[in-house]
Amino acid sequence: MIACLLIPGFELRAVLAGREELRGRPLALEPLPGSENVIGPVTAKAAEAGVRPGMRLGEALAVCPGLCLLEPDPARVEAEWEHLLRRLEDVGIAVEPEEPGCLYFETRHVERLYRGIEQVLERAILAVGPFWDPCLGAAARRFAALAAASVARGGQALIVPEQQTEEFLAPLPIELLPMPAPERERLHELGVRTIGQLTVIPGGAAGERLGKEVRRAWELARGGSSAHIQGRVPAAEIAESIAFPEAVANELTLRRTFSVLVERLLARPERNGRFVRSLALSAKLAGGGSWRRKTTLRQPSAERGRISAALSSKLAEIPSPVLELGLELETLAEETGEQLQLAAAAGGELDARLAQGLKQVRTSTGPGSVCSVVEVAPWSRIPEARALLVPRDE
Repeated sequence: MIACLLIPGFELRAVLAGREELRGRPLALEPLPGSENVIGPVTAKAAEAGVRPGMRLGEALAVCPGLCLLEPDPARVEAEWEHLLRRLEDVGIAVEPEEPGCLYFETRHVERLYRGIEQVLERAILAVGPFWDPCLGAAARRFAALAAASVARGGQALIVPEQQTEEFLAPLPIELLPMPAPERERLHELGVRTIGQLTVIPGGAAGERLGKEVRRAWELARGGSSAHIQGRVPAAEIAESIAFPEAVANELTLRRTFSVLVERLLARPERNGRFVRSLALSAKLAGGGSWRRKTTLRQPSAERGRISAALSSKLAEIPSPVLELGLELETLAEETGEQLQLAAAAGGELDARLAQGLKQVRTSTGPGSVCSVVEVAPWSRIPEARALLVPRDE
């Protein structure tokens, strides 16, 4: 069977880890910088006062004047999530993480080890720990397992037999289905409020009249996919960081620090000559909290210039002065070299000459001097509106 482990409000729980003095108070995560002014996950005490995740900040403070806001800490969330995944893998469970706070795994691989599916789920709950209060659901299909975890109580597991899947899903609200808000409101207007009411609609009609999103939700309402879970490849755990004696907001200093981090990581013996596939850049902020960005290289590489180009531009997105800058190699490729061409492709020499000529023109006349003509409105009667001149950077 497929099992789903769900930890509601994982981002907030990760920030609260080790901060006993904040427990029992109405808490919520502040809005992320540059995002909509809505709060994140909330504690049970805040929910009792009427505060809900996704509520406007001003409305939340009006409903609960004593609400305490905590700064988001993406780096802490990622570290806690990785630690939790490794605890499950240490007991023999191959996990497929969906997002922080939600993962899937198959029980059949370890049922013989723990002598039954109930024992497997119990062992998973013990491996996660009581602080996270995880909810577990198991079913024959992925969405049914997610729905079971969504209605299970914290620290407990709910098993849905395959023959009872439709009966279990029927009374649940359609809010459990991943669907854009306009489509959900349209279904409410039609009187469809439960998953069972949605499955009554023929699948073809759901897709033709209500759109492909509703069609996908209709397929999930019937239990979802039964495809096997793909266990993840653990992260490489190769990281470097540099702490500053005082907060730094100068982008030039951050870029130079980033270059030093890239050189250190590429020189680490654990890399063993392998190419880098994905990286994560993080920063501890002076005002509290953290910042983190991930990127995946289009082609695995060990070239310093290509790695720097992929992440250095994101330094400008850091919202406040930095106390510590860190870089982590998340995924490494298996190969240690690159297959070169035996013979140049036809026309390759001409393309190289053209690129060299364009580079010389840009050097002598300045950026933006070489443009390409791109048709945007060939039907227009105005000649100037039919095409645009787009600067050619390559």
